[in-house]
Amino acid sequence: MVPTPPMGFNNWNSTHCRAEFDEAMVKGIADIFVEKGLKDAGYEYVNLDDCWALPERDANGKLVPDPKRFPQGIKAVADYVHGKGLKLGIYTSAGTKTCNSAGFPGALGHERSDAQQFAEWGVDYLKYDNCNNQGVDAKQRYTAMRDALRAASETTGRPIVYSICEWGENKPWEWAADVGHLWRTTGDISDSWGSMLSIMKQNLPLAKYAGPGHWNDPDMLEVGNGGMTDTEYRTHFSMWSIMAAPLLIGSDLRKASPATFEILGNKEVIAVDQDPLGRQGEVLSSQDGRWVVAKEMKDGSRAVALFNENGTAQSVSTTAKAVGLPDAAGYTLRDLWRHKSFNTAGRISATVPAHGTVLLRVTADGEWAKQPPAVELGAKGAALVEAGKRADLTSEVTDLGRTSAHKVSVSLGGPAGWRLRATSPTTASVLRTGEKLTTAWSVTAPVGTSPGTYGLTLKTTYRSPRGVRSESVLPLTANVVVAPPAGSSALGDLPWISASNGWGPVERNTSNGENAAGDGNPITIGGQTYAKGLGVHAPSSVEYYAGAACEKVSALVGVDDEKLSRGTVAFEIWADTRKVASTGVLTNAMPAQELSADVTGAQTIRLVVTDGEDGNDSDHADWAETTLSC
Repeated sequence: MVPTPPMGFNNWNSTHCRAEFDEAMVKGIADIFVEKGLKDAGYEYVNLDDCWALPERDANGKLVPDPKRFPQGIKAVADYVHGKGLKLGIYTSAGTKTCNSAGFPGALGHERSDAQQFAEWGVDYLKYDNCNNQGVDAKQRYTAMRDALRAASETTGRPIVYSICEWGENKPWEWAADVGHLWRTTGDISDSWGSMLSIMKQNLPLAKYAGPGHWNDPDMLEVGNGGMTDTEYRTHFSMWSIMAAPLLIGSDLRKASPATFEILGNKEVIAVDQDPLGRQGEVLSSQDGRWVVAKEMKDGSRAVALFNENGTAQSVSTTAKAVGLPDAAGYTLRDLWRHKSFNTAGRISATVPAHGTVLLRVTADGEWAKQPPAVELGAKGAALVEAGKRADLTSEVTDLGRTSAHKVSVSLGGPAGWRLRATSPTTASVLRTGEKLTTAWSVTAPVGTSPGTYGLTLKTTYRSPRGVRSESVLPLTANVVVAPPAGSSALGDLPWISASNGWGPVERNTSNGENAAGDGNPITIGGQTYAKGLGVHAPSSVEYYAGAACEKVSALVGVDDEKLSRGTVAFEIWADTRKVASTGVLTNAMPAQELSADVTGAQTIRLVVTDGEDGNDSDHADWAETTLSC
């Protein structure tokens, strides 16, 4: 019934229960699916989430649509959506109430009646949540709704896709293949890099459980909601596609930018997700935040994601042999975001921007010789720049192709007023397979440049043996930094280079709070309150510039008291690429622990919190009274 992962829309991530979630929105999304080509790209489900119903059932025990939100009822909305050649989805919970605090009716004990009602309305998809389940066994609750949906289908002729949303708590991948069509493997996603990354890492190891008709679901897409960069959103979309995840748009398409539509509408990436072989991509390597994930495709090609988890550009590499392709004289390498093809002698490699993903489709065929050679454009250095002081950068252009690259040149661009000067040759007449053009550059930001992140652009142009001109562009980031003050400083008061968090932003001198900025409480661990520090949520990483001028980091760490019954985290201090201190797993029942580290000579210091390897639900963590001595 669901031979490929479902594609569509769900309103929750963009509207929650706000008044804008109504009949007009749902119809508007259906219109946009058609007008913007999303229907043609494969999106078909327009799904309602929580808050569509009144808080009470009617006298006959039936669900009642909210007349303010849906004045014509759900069937009329379904008819409209069907009229567009699309399908309608709906939401309820496998409990007595849904997950919203207002407590709308859940389906526990009403499975047969509710399933019949959904089918009669014309519903095509059910998201079945896990709140207020009264401790009833998960398999029992979700199997009851499976049976109810089958019975409703028999009487109405309407099959309903069944999405199990029990957050991975009972390992549904091990038992739900004959219960539902897809199952959530994680807790809820939020619109942040840390949340997306954590969920991706939880879902990747489950590849063997996915396949036609039964899919791992790492939750809906956040693409376009504003909490990540377009580079991060392309990573989000790329990794969900190579994981054969359902692609349910979570942004309000009525307000979406052209860049959002470009990401969501990339048919070459969607084809990876929708490949009929139905394989989920598997991790081939993940060393030092450089990930290679490969997926076998029905035509014998391989989709390959080169993903860079780090905050600076990194080279990520594999080979045609490693991804499972047969020996060949050459291979065609298709870049699915650039929409261009190249040839490679067998090496699959790219310098990937910070938090970026290069998504490729690699084929062993006889067409490779028609393509220009692939090159890798890379750079080292100049990530940290003190205003007015020279920093050094080295670029490399490497021919990966079976054929040679001719008339190769490289250039470096940056903000107005920056001095960017090559100190070695920037051209080469020819590069053969494996050969490099290496260029040294000096990079100087003007005196008075404000601290922050600035973009540099490295570009190479070259010609194939047939004279076809190609180019490659690598966006780089330079962080203008300020040397830390001498003496002892509270890190909660110092500027950071970067910060990522699993839920909401990193907070200064308060706890994490919830998802909004500035909503934290006083930092409190084991009943003790602290005036200074950082409030985070695992997985979290906060990086500071030390400039080789500091000696020690010290802190009191623990789970914040605002989470009274849950939370397991572990703390780490990193000096450049070395982990120099760590705790074991800490819980909310433990008092603050002392943690300190020698960071002598380090250019950067990172404060990292991991989730204790049990998921990041309620993992509110504090770096209390954290000081840097310089």
